[in-house]
Amino acid sequence: MTATTAGEAPAPTAGGHARARGRSVLDLPWVRFAVRRAGGLALALALLVTVTFLIVPLIPGDPARAIAGSTASPQAVATIRADLGLDRPLPQRFAEYVAGLARGDLGTSFRYRVPVSDVVTARLPYTVQLAVPAIALVLVLAIPLGMAVGVLTRGGRRRRLDVAFGALAGTVAAVPPYVMGTLLVVVFAIGLKLFPPGGAQTQASLVLPILALAVGPACAVARVVRAETSSVLEQEFLRTARGRRLPAGRLYLRHALPNLLTSVLTLTGLVLTSLLGGTVVIENVFSYPGLGTGIVQAIVSKDYPVIQGIILCVGTLALVVNLLVDVVLGIVDPRTLTGGHHGG
Repeated sequence: MTATTAGEAPAPTAGGHARARGRSVLDLPWVRFAVRRAGGLALALALLVTVTFLIVPLIPGDPARAIAGSTASPQAVATIRADLGLDRPLPQRFAEYVAGLARGDLGTSFRYRVPVSDVVTARLPYTVQLAVPAIALVLVLAIPLGMAVGVLTRGGRRRRLDVAFGALAGTVAAVPPYVMGTLLVVVFAIGLKLFPPGGAQTQASLVLPILALAVGPACAVARVVRAETSSVLEQEFLRTARGRRLPAGRLYLRHALPNLLTSVLTLTGLVLTSLLGGTVVIENVFSYPGLGTGIVQAIVSKDYPVIQGIILCVGTLALVVNLLVDVVLGIVDPRTLTGGHHGG
């Protein structure tokens, strides 16, 4: 039996070095986060592609009949069905759909006879013009407003303000986007004549749709920010900081804000995802030429490839938004990289 000299560590083997290097790489929080999110994203995309394909054939009506017209003969309708590939078995059409997506081909529009990617590309910038400013407006309004009310009402102070803010924000957050859009048109377009009631001819045409998208989600996020601010301000380290008479800006922005962002950003990711869905509705309220009006027109004309392409585009945008929120959460609070727990 061979013994090592006291105080002398045994020399590591080459295999031990390899195992240590392997463990050190896989144990890095960002590596584990990337692996976990890549797997989740791949599964979500697979489900999105499957659901996108299967939900469209459930739409009532025959696209071949819609294209041929109500007076067309059965032979003419059958010819169009064969030309569109609708006479092939569903599994075969699904395999062709997936193969096309792998090549970056979203198919050809039944109605316009152009690639679906061209239809999506033409309409996507209009939707982005609404969604990005609306998302920014939600964050710019909700976080300062919620923090301000949380600071003013901490420790049970100004009870009436707290109740009034909660009731008003809750009521506005519950208003559906299309109702909010209609109210804004009635007041600011028809009544006060300050903004156009619809279209996309001028920059002023963007104001009401962006407000209709952002006001409700901003109120929902502001309520959570207020609650989280009140909770954070009662923690011991904030009481100590106040006892040291730190300046208000340093106290609330440097100490309070980072500690409430984790839960706020988690909710914000869900709200922003729903905001993308609201964009589809708002565009139809304001006759805005984005993806929302495009999908409604495609449903009316039974244009399956365009419906699939737009749903796939909006769903992918929602996944990207959630991924970006998770990345920001990881930067703000590294504990979330391991699912909210410290690594063992």
